[in-house]
Amino acid sequence: MLQLILHDWDDEKCLEILKCCREAVSQDDKKKGKVIVIDMVMGHKAVLENHELCQVQYCFDLLMLVHFNGKERNEKEWQSLFMAAGFSDYKIIRSLGPKCLIEAYP
Repeated sequence: MLQLILHDWDDEKCLEILKCCREAVSQDDKKKGKVIVIDMVMGHKAVLENHELCQVQYCFDLLMLVHFNGKERNEKEWQSLFMAAGFSDYKIIRSLGPKCLIEAYP
């Protein structure tokens, strides 16, 4: 499980981290394994309905950019990272305040 880890990093480093996670899951149990990511999904429908949560996401996005050269990602950016890392599919399960739970499958 990666909770608020990937938003600290640029796409290149996230890809490296996700590839390692996919390899570890694939070696362990290909049929049942998955990687769980808890992070922001910019523009997620559950967050868009709440103005305060949107503000929190945008503040985190700026914070990650300024301090870590990271960023908060939208669903298309997450999809691109997961596919580039070799995952076959992903699913956004639910919203946890400004964060979402994402399952990525090898």
